[in-house]
Amino acid sequence: MKAVVYNGPRDVSVSNVDDARIEKPTDVIIRITTTNICGSDLHMYEGRTNFEKGSVFGHENLGVVVEVGAGVDRVKKGDRVCVPFNVACGFCENCEKGLTGYCLTCNPGTAGAAYGFAGMGPFRGGQAELLRVPYADFNCLVLPDDAVAKEDDYVMLSDIFPTGWHATELAGLLPGESVAIYGAGPVGLMAAHSAMIKGASQVFVVDSHDDRLKLAKSLGAIPIDMRKSDPVEQILAHTNGLGTDRGCECVGYQCCDRHGHESNNYTMNCLVGSTKAAGGIGVVGVFIPEDPNAKDELAKQGKMAFDFGAFWFKGQQIRTGQCNVKTYNRRLMNLIHMGRAEPSKIISHRLPLEEAPNAFKHFNARDNGWTKVVLKSAA
Repeated sequence: MKAVVYNGPRDVSVSNVDDARIEKPTDVIIRITTTNICGSDLHMYEGRTNFEKGSVFGHENLGVVVEVGAGVDRVKKGDRVCVPFNVACGFCENCEKGLTGYCLTCNPGTAGAAYGFAGMGPFRGGQAELLRVPYADFNCLVLPDDAVAKEDDYVMLSDIFPTGWHATELAGLLPGESVAIYGAGPVGLMAAHSAMIKGASQVFVVDSHDDRLKLAKSLGAIPIDMRKSDPVEQILAHTNGLGTDRGCECVGYQCCDRHGHESNNYTMNCLVGSTKAAGGIGVVGVFIPEDPNAKDELAKQGKMAFDFGAFWFKGQQIRTGQCNVKTYNRRLMNLIHMGRAEPSKIISHRLPLEEAPNAFKHFNARDNGWTKVVLKSAA
């Protein structure tokens, strides 16, 4: 089968690899029809992780079931399914608590597994023609009868829509409250979409790219252009000097300051500054235990210079971590099905799988207009 293969930093190709196959009775094989390039793929693409050469990218996957293991009861051949980026067993202590992003079974020695992701187990990604889905009865979300018509919406249930929603949950956002979202990438835009659906009174989105700020505004958010002036000061000016009730970090460890210099603590310290006393901060941007290629010595160790004194003095709370997709994906599917959510609004490019190398190049460069890339398989 064809798949998007990592050959080294900034070098991917669409190559022939062995077909995905049933390995355990609880597996299914899906024929991928739509898969996305995620912003977190770019950390690996740039060589900033331990992603191994020869690995297949892709953790945002949707397709049709073409083969079913003997131990699968619920999922049937021909079902159209969206697969959470988390690979989870469904029966370990964490999965039983709903913490499927921290499954104790699928990636022995650590908590959490994912498709095509550094340090997240042996599972190949779905930027390919076929994908093996373990524990399929648990992991497959079978889509409703409008699955084809709304495929570009439903594929967002694999990661970015639940992750954006999760950011607002971690922050503790309630109807009528205000929130500042740092990062207008796909996850940040989905956090803004989620906040609007939840009934936030004000939604601010901070970024430095015109096209992404324009998209944030189209979702009903107030764009904050960090190139113009300190984003904290801008948000304080919009909120009578009080700041927002909640804040969301949707960028991660490769964030940049307002002058374009990489600084892994910038968004976190801005959130302390722009969030009210006793407010909540949710962090879904990826931060890693070590970053050997960073220029900053603290960042190399996965650490940062954090304004803990201000954070403590303001009595704020921070909650972090990857999204447990299954906690949200069925309810978010219903929002899409009933026309209450349309996450496909942020898609900028729909391309065949064969164009993935060029798509990675443009998406990684944050070229104007390259906001969310969806790959379509011809298999």
